[in-house]
Amino acid sequence: MSDCGKTNNATPASFWSVRNGLVLMVFVGLALFSGYQYGRMQAVQAAMDQDIQAAMASMAEEKRELAALRDNMEAELDALALRIGSLRANLLRLNALGERLVAAGNLDEQEFDFSSEPPQGGVDMDVREPVVISDLERELARLTQVFRNREHKLLLLEDMLASREVRDQVIPSGRPLKHGYISSGFGRRTDPFTGKKKYHKGIDFAGKKGSEVLAVAAGVVSRAGRMSGYGNVVEIRHADGYVTRYAHNQENLVKAGDRVEKGEPIAMLGSTGRSSGPHVHFEVIKNDKVVNPARFIRGG
Repeated sequence: MSDCGKTNNATPASFWSVRNGLVLMVFVGLALFSGYQYGRMQAVQAAMDQDIQAAMASMAEEKRELAALRDNMEAELDALALRIGSLRANLLRLNALGERLVAAGNLDEQEFDFSSEPPQGGVDMDVREPVVISDLERELARLTQVFRNREHKLLLLEDMLASREVRDQVIPSGRPLKHGYISSGFGRRTDPFTGKKKYHKGIDFAGKKGSEVLAVAAGVVSRAGRMSGYGNVVEIRHADGYVTRYAHNQENLVKAGDRVEKGEPIAMLGSTGRSSGPHVHFEVIKNDKVVNPARFIRGG
């Protein structure tokens, strides 16, 4: 056989060897690539698992915080509702008290109105501004405003009634006897001793001899003793320039300088001085001028 024939017989064997080597290289490459991709995917999956776990933990914490906030809010709302209920009950009592005081003091019910909402005013808010307020908060704000109004009215009412009480104590009012009757009025009358017309500067109250003569207002005794025509007399100086005089007493129970209160006994009823029988001659003097005691008697 020639040399040329030998060369042709070796070529197919070499081809298969090369092909098999290439196939092996491809499989090895694929295996390496697959291993790389698998490792990469595992790393990505692990990172994603960590992110998911962190997100779940964060969500769980937020849920706990929201639950705590909800519980706190419910507790606060319950407390707020109880507070509003208490305020409403107290407001009803305040209104009832105010109405009783107004009625007892004969005051203007429109001036001291405890039944209606207080008038309000002020600059309105821009409607574009967000206003977030619950119904309970609005009710609490309303009740607070009403309470302030009622407090202001009660303070004014207290001051007015206190002033009136003080005035009632220091300004002459009422009768100088618990039991008795008017036996002679103020002004011109027939003198019981001469039968002539004379000016009577006071009002006479007849009563039982020895009964108590009472001060018609608080003040300081400015005179207690004998006085021509008046017999035993007591004079009391009061506020606003008032002086009251009690004459013909059987006995004076106070002395000059004594402090007396309204309704306090100051003398015993008698008939001393120019008198026709047991009585007290009662005078009211305002700024050194005698005035008719009748309106002070009615005022008491």
